Amino acid sequence: MYETHFGLGERPFQLTPDPRFWFETATHGKAMAYLGYGLAQGEGFIVITGDVGAGKTTLVGHLVETLDPRRLRVIHIVSTAIEPNDLLRTVAGQLGVDSLGLSKAGLLAAIERALNGVAREGRRILLIVDEAQALPLASLEELRMLSNFQAGGHALLQILLVGQPEFRERLLGSAAIEQLRQRVIAIHHLDPMEADEVPDYIAHRLAVAGWTGRPDFAADAFDALYEVSGGVPRRLNVLAGRVLLQAAVEGVELIGEETVKSVAADMAADMGGDRFAASRDAGVQPEPAPIAPPQAAAPAFDRSVFGLGTLGAATLNGAQAPAPAAMADPIVRTRIMPDSQTGQGGSPRIVAPPPAPEPVSLRPIPEPRPAPEPQPAKPAPAAATDPSPVAALEERIARLEARLEQQEAALRRVLTLMVDWSDADARGEPRREESPTIRTGAWGHAA
Repeated sequence: MYETHFGLGERPFQLTPDPRFWFETATHGKAMAYLGYGLAQGEGFIVITGDVGAGKTTLVGHLVETLDPRRLRVIHIVSTAIEPNDLLRTVAGQLGVDSLGLSKAGLLAAIERALNGVAREGRRILLIVDEAQALPLASLEELRMLSNFQAGGHALLQILLVGQPEFRERLLGSAAIEQLRQRVIAIHHLDPMEADEVPDYIAHRLAVAGWTGRPDFAADAFDALYEVSGGVPRRLNVLAGRVLLQAAVEGVELIGEETVKSVAADMAADMGGDRFAASRDAGVQPEPAPIAPPQAAAPAFDRSVFGLGTLGAATLNGAQAPAPAAMADPIVRTRIMPDSQTGQGGSPRIVAPPPAPEPVSLRPIPEPRPAPEPQPAKPAPAAATDPSPVAALEERIARLEARLEQQEAALRRVLTLMVDWSDADARGEPRREESPTIRTGAWGHAA
């Protein structure tokens, strides 16, 4: 739909986690550091929590992509309030154990044999339990008992618990799970991204989707996106996707604050006015429904907008953008934004549209220059042309990659030393310079 209109290869703000769209904010970078430290220990529990939409699933997916399957086998369970016996049978099934007809004692013995079999292959097991806040207390106790399995003084199983903030509160505040709490070796809570990270986040996802400069974003659009979404990645993706859709429908080539807040107001109204909490926090109020003149008929919906052509001469060669079209397609619904208001006498009164915001978002901001003194004898110098949007985007991405490469190089060095020390001490061998637990290529260039 809108991706065809703007020449994108795919939707940049889809909700399905995709490792290609991984963007390391400050809080996600810290979470990866804690995960690397915890995995280097090779035992106990690692806990990651975060609000709904904070990027926990994306983080776990990126972690799994990073790990070396030759050294670490991953078992992933999504918890739906699983009772202890069902949890054990789920773990057994992931290990390839047939649990049919086995008692609990027999089931535990079969799980231990399977764990030992993986250990003989030279690998460890990482059990990832998602939505951990739904697990009953008895199931958490079963996980703690599974973490006791060891061979030769080494744990056969390490567990990563991922959950919402209430699980963190439960873990830190309940005396009933004190034994499990003492086995937590790393814990981190994912916070929303900061306001200054939003432009880079938007630029990164657009670049992955094949952005070529259309549409562009004004600086106040990023402020509005952060204000409405609160910096929560999922909320930001939903909002940005709807903003691009409205920009395609209305022929907007430069997205500013007005477009973002108009979309946020529509979303708040569609969800009953209070479910899109970020809109309420940002003070966005739904606009009153426009009253169309009785004689005005809605223009026909042009399906060439999505896939069969462009959206007219929106800003091509300086031409005036066409009026937004009403949509007859039930999949996508929008409102006709009026360009007039009714006065007291009942006749329409034309109201000038607000000035367009300055496009300073995805392009570098030029340094202010003093006005040149008038030179009667010489013609005025030609105005400098703005750099192409593609070059500006490539420059921004290059800066981001350089910064990430420096961070990942330092983190990779620390994690490599940790894993090397742990493995060498365990086997009584001399410490080596490099460990294959985490693939070097997945973290960037070798340090």
